[in-house]
Amino acid sequence: MVAAVARPSSRGARYLLAALSTAGLVLAPIPASAADDGDHGPRFSPGSAGVGDPYFPLAGNGGIDVEHYDLELRYTPPAAEPAPLEGHLEGTATIDLEATEDLSRFNLDLRGLTVTEVEVDGRRATFTQQENELVVTPRRGLRDGKDVEVVVEYGGTTGRPLDATGALYGWVTTRDGAMVANEPDGAATWFPVNDHPTDKATFTFAVAVPEGLVVAANGLLVDRSTEDGLTTWLWDASEDLMAPYLATASIGNYRLSTSTAAGVPVIDAVDADLTEPNARQTAATLALTEDMLEFFEGIFGDYPFVAYGSIVDDDSVDYALETQTRSLFSLVADEATAAHELAHSWVGNAVSPERWSDIWLNEGWATYGEQLWTEHRGGRTAQQQFDALMRTPANDPLWTVRVGDPGAANMFAGAVYLRGAGTLHALRLRIGDDDFFDLAREWVGRYDGAAASTADFEALAEEVSGEDLDHFFDVWLRTATRPANW
Repeated sequence: MVAAVARPSSRGARYLLAALSTAGLVLAPIPASAADDGDHGPRFSPGSAGVGDPYFPLAGNGGIDVEHYDLELRYTPPAAEPAPLEGHLEGTATIDLEATEDLSRFNLDLRGLTVTEVEVDGRRATFTQQENELVVTPRRGLRDGKDVEVVVEYGGTTGRPLDATGALYGWVTTRDGAMVANEPDGAATWFPVNDHPTDKATFTFAVAVPEGLVVAANGLLVDRSTEDGLTTWLWDASEDLMAPYLATASIGNYRLSTSTAAGVPVIDAVDADLTEPNARQTAATLALTEDMLEFFEGIFGDYPFVAYGSIVDDDSVDYALETQTRSLFSLVADEATAAHELAHSWVGNAVSPERWSDIWLNEGWATYGEQLWTEHRGGRTAQQQFDALMRTPANDPLWTVRVGDPGAANMFAGAVYLRGAGTLHALRLRIGDDDFFDLAREWVGRYDGAAASTADFEALAEEVSGEDLDHFFDVWLRTATRPANW
């Protein structure tokens, strides 16, 4: 993926029209129905409505590769109780993308918000909205390899959306702002997006909120300014590729603090409204950030991003997510969960799943990282935790989930985490410590900034160890019984 290329802003055309109107020359906009049909001949065809992930058929879109999202948002949180728990979001998304086939039209994922205008390279495009899809038809077909700037104006009411399992995700409205956590396909609840981890991009965020509220997003805080009762927070995540599900722009009554740990800039946003015990536990956990960074660098290699930090929100949902460069927690940041989310920086964020069926590569690795941290801190060793797993009765539901392809309903089942971690410890026992930790570093080094599959991991494990591991992975990842011989 190449860096985004600066192009004339489509907004400049609107300023020109305004100037001409002031001078007495009124240019009426071209109605969408009268737009030039352009080149939509047989060479061009529609991009698909999804990337082909069987768990989420409409997630992502065919025919495009997004390079950069520039999100300009204005958000009004809910009024005080007893007003409905609903906010209002207005957005302008400027998206730099490349056509990867000859397109007559293309899709972006968006739901729950209403689009009012779309421009493609400064020219108004026709569009329709369906359940999960914004379908854009530019005036001319897009040739394979063409770089395009797409500007989408949109907005609407925000609530508390649910994922396929019934859990809150996406833009979760809170009384004092929003807690934004997208996994697996919730980014589409707040901006138009190619919402699949196989299409990583860079991001910038400019978020305007009522004065007194704080916005915590990915990357580095580069500016904030207040005018007419609104504070605009500018966050830059343009140095690191990021899967859309890892983006955040959480809003609340946060206290920001900045520091440096292991040479990495750290920005923490902790809700001022946490209970006293949770605030105390959170402070103790965040004080361990430098030790954790150094520990996981010893396992996986250098920290892969420009910054780190945490967002701790007082929302009543018990939730945590590895939002990139800024791990997200509700209620409290406890030590074990913080280690888990930080480990995801390497395994899940730097290297993301190629399909959601590969989720064990995220959660198994992060859980095993958490177990190694517990051992490092003088708690139960990784071997003791593995032995406890293997004492789980053979008829326990833990063993009925095939973690290498658990199904959409079981993506976040305990087995994906615990049996996933068990798979890694069993692999360590099988190939030895030297090869295992070489594998961990090579996994991140080879696929950093990309997405990779279970098949990729199996092949790399065999490459590093020189062993045939087909039977091993069949037993641990694809068999719905407690492993016995591997």
